[in-house]
Amino acid sequence: MPRMLDVSDEVRAEIGAEEAERLLGGDSAPGLYDCTSCRTPGHTEKERTSTVLFVGDETAVLAFAHAACIPSQVVPVSEEQLQGAVRSITGGGEGEVPLQAELGVTSGLVLVGGDVHPALVVEPLQAIARPGTTGPVDVFLDLLTEQGFAPVTDLDQAPPSLPGWSVLVAVGKLHAVLQPPVGGAAPQAWWQAHQAMQVADEWRAAVNKTRQVLVYCAPVGTIGAQPREDLMREALDRAAAGGRLVGAAMPLAGT
Repeated sequence: MPRMLDVSDEVRAEIGAEEAERLLGGDSAPGLYDCTSCRTPGHTEKERTSTVLFVGDETAVLAFAHAACIPSQVVPVSEEQLQGAVRSITGGGEGEVPLQAELGVTSGLVLVGGDVHPALVVEPLQAIARPGTTGPVDVFLDLLTEQGFAPVTDLDQAPPSLPGWSVLVAVGKLHAVLQPPVGGAAPQAWWQAHQAMQVADEWRAAVNKTRQVLVYCAPVGTIGAQPREDLMREALDRAAAGGRLVGAAMPLAGT
């Protein structure tokens, strides 16, 4: 049965006209799929579906998404990131740190050493207990420090880079923070957006310039939902002064 697929010109150019027609005809496209963006089920025979092609240095993987969530596109990723990025977006893997907890993520710009940097502020919606325990001690920062995040005491100095971690941005929207899996070679999602997160034009311009994102993490209740970037900066400064902030610089994955 024909599929309700959107195949963009750039995807068609990568996979070839013959394969594109096979997809549209239903020969090589699934009926059911998990949306690469919101991770909820979709059906190619009942709703418009986007084809999303993840392209590494040597291989490429085709995935599917609700057309209402994300347009058909080609997403360049490194070969090392390809398997983990696709697995994370299609819901095949979850991060090990912290526990399966809901994380609040806010994008914003921070001034570091006189330069503007794109940043993400991560704060759990509840206290985080160590795996295998029920708490009540909040060990969110301890778990991250064990993964290589560095304590942040002064926001005027950028946190060090964290090998193996990256921020996945596609077509100007934030999708995930990727981490290296325990005992494996491919990154997987530490945090995954329920639906691709829209970011400000200024943030997108900054990340396209720097090709990296500064990721700051604080325990629940430390930063809060700040309506302006100056207020977010004040909250980050207070967290840093109180020893309640860790951070890492992560390269950009995607476009």
